[in-house]
Amino acid sequence: MDIGILHGSEEAQSASGLTVVIDVFRAFSVACHILSQGAERIIAVREVERAWQLKREHPDHILIGERHAKKLPGFEYGNSPTELQGADLSGKTVIQTTHAGTQSLLAAHKAPEVITGSFVNAGAIIRYIRKSPFNELSLVCAGFRDEGEALEDTLCAHYIRDSLAGQPRPFDEIVEQLRLSGSAARFFDPREDASPESDFWLCLRLDRFSFVIRRTAIQAGSCVLEKVAVD
Repeated sequence: MDIGILHGSEEAQSASGLTVVIDVFRAFSVACHILSQGAERIIAVREVERAWQLKREHPDHILIGERHAKKLPGFEYGNSPTELQGADLSGKTVIQTTHAGTQSLLAAHKAPEVITGSFVNAGAIIRYIRKSPFNELSLVCAGFRDEGEALEDTLCAHYIRDSLAGQPRPFDEIVEQLRLSGSAARFFDPREDASPESDFWLCLRLDRFSFVIRRTAIQAGSCVLEKVAVD
């Protein structure tokens, strides 16, 4: 399989084959929590105004999202797995918008099939890729605020690539590298109340979920994300 690693929404536009858009801290770790807690689907949107438009049209939808890592005003939840703990999302449609993950997800418009990427469902992603008919794989690292490389996304891309080759790096080494990195500093800063330390650990619970999240129904500025079980 031909594997390419891309960075940010600009490079995501050239993604081809089966594409995995990775956002570990925190969009697509959060998406796994959303769907594991009973939500029927996620509508991922690029712009905040589009999210509010959908909310006005469907008042029972749930708004989840952030800008600059902080919960958007008026949204039910921020982009935090900690905040979602215990939330009953049964049967709900969730509208999600984030600074990086949803941007790259929608930018990969040429890719014939797109799934999300994170460590919390990495094993399912790897199994899904192995069953894929595509001979091209694009690993898109969403990055930090869609402005620069995020170490956690790059390490996740390398973990997926190396696992496919049967040589994954020990995960405890990855966790320790991230714990000491600037990329994760906000989770250990008590002034950053929108990024609690527990989010760091929840986003790094390897293989907690046994499904992938597949992009469907692309529309102007939005797409639908749905859970797909993987044996």
